Amino acid sequence: MTGADSDPRVAELHTVVSRLRRELAAHPAELSDRAIAEDELAALAAMLLSGTPDVLRLRRSLLLIAGAIGSVSALAPAVGLVREAVESFGDGWAGFRGQGPPVP
Repeated sequence: MTGADSDPRVAELHTVVSRLRRELAAHPAELSDRAIAEDELAALAAMLLSGTPDVLRLRRSLLLIAGAIGSVSALAPAVGLVREAVESFGDGWAGFRGQGPPVP
């Protein structure tokens, strides 16, 4: 059983990651950080197939993707869907050594 079978959040994230991968592949413009986004999307897809993902790793991936292609207006809706799906997993700090996020 894959993570997509057991958790609807994983299934939704897989769906929106696949959509963004397709839209990025079809986007005709030369993007300097396209390879970064493609690699991170591929890593996300692989992580989702292996089961419930590490939330902190999801958030890191989202930052890399947004940094690489977030300013491309044609891809912004799909990036937003990935963000929403990642946020459905929470902030990732719950249960992390019994602590919340670092306080400055």
